[in-house]
Amino acid sequence: MKLTIEDIQQAHERIVPYIHCTPILQSAQLNKIFGCELSFKADNFQKVGAFKARGACNAVFSMDQDSLSKGVVTHSSGNHGAALAWAAAMRQTPCTVVMPDNAPQAKKDAVISYGATVVYCEPTMAAREATVTNLITQSGASLVHAYDDNRIIAGQGTAALETLSQIGQPIDMLMAPVGGGGLLGGSALVVKQSKGSESTLVIGAEPEMANDAWQGYKSGVRVAKSAPNTIADGLRATLGVRNFEIITEQVDDILLASEARIVEAMKLIWSRLKIIVEPSAAVPLAVIMDQPEDFHGKRIAIILSGGNLDLDDLPW
Repeated sequence: MKLTIEDIQQAHERIVPYIHCTPILQSAQLNKIFGCELSFKADNFQKVGAFKARGACNAVFSMDQDSLSKGVVTHSSGNHGAALAWAAAMRQTPCTVVMPDNAPQAKKDAVISYGATVVYCEPTMAAREATVTNLITQSGASLVHAYDDNRIIAGQGTAALETLSQIGQPIDMLMAPVGGGGLLGGSALVVKQSKGSESTLVIGAEPEMANDAWQGYKSGVRVAKSAPNTIADGLRATLGVRNFEIITEQVDDILLASEARIVEAMKLIWSRLKIIVEPSAAVPLAVIMDQPEDFHGKRIAIILSGGNLDLDDLPW
C-alpha cells in the first residue's frame, strides 16, 4: 500500500495528544551570512529530543493490545530506540532495543532511562538485523523498524506537515537529513501532495562519509550495504526499501556535506540559534555552507532532527 498525505494527516491526529508541536526558529544573522531566508523546525525540542518520537508514537498507538502483548523490539543507534521505549511505556508494553556497542553513551543511557532492555551488538547493519531476528524468534515481540515501516514514515512526515502549516506561505525548499529515510520520505510526501507547495523542492542532506542514499538516488539502484564513518551517528543507517521508493519518486535531490562542514554548521546553530543540536541535525545547514550559490535568495525550511549527544565528547 502506497502512503499518501492522508496517512500522514491521520498519524498527526493520532499522536498530537502525546507529542510537542515544536517551534519554527529564525536568525537574521544566519540569513545575512547565507543570503537566504532560513526557517528551522526545532524538533530537537521534541519528546525524547528527536523527531523519532513522531514515528514511534504513531506505530505503537496504531497497534492493538494483542499485537503489543509480547512487547516490541527494534534496532537503533539511539534516537529511535529511546522513542520506541517512550511510546511503549505509554502503552505499558515491554520494549527491547538492539544497539551497536559504539553508540554514543548519552544515547545508550537515554534508551535505558525510558525503560527499554538494551542488547548490544557489533556496529554493522548485519549484526543489528541478526540480533533482532533472534530476539523475535525467542520472544514473539513485534518488530517496529526504525524507518522501513509505513507507520514510522507517516509519523515522521508530521514534522513537515506542521512546518508548512506554521510557516503559512510558500517556500522554495524543504531540507531534511537522510539516514534510513523515514523523515525525508515522509516530508516529501507531505510537500508534494499539499495544495500550494507542489513546486517546493525537497532536498535530502547526507554526510559524504555515509552517502548510500546519494549513491542510490543517482544510480537508481538502492545500496543495500554500506560502511558509514561519519560523526553524524543518527545518519549511519542504510536507506530503507520503502523509503528508497518514495525518495526516488518524490525527492528533488540529495546533496552531500563534508565532516568538517557538519561540525562547523553544528557550532553555528549552537551559537546563533542558542540551541543544542546533534551532528545529524546540522547536515542540511552544512550542505548550504558547502554550496551557498545554490541557495542564494531562496526561502528554505530545515528540519532540525534532534539534539541528543554526549556533552563530554563534543566534536570540537
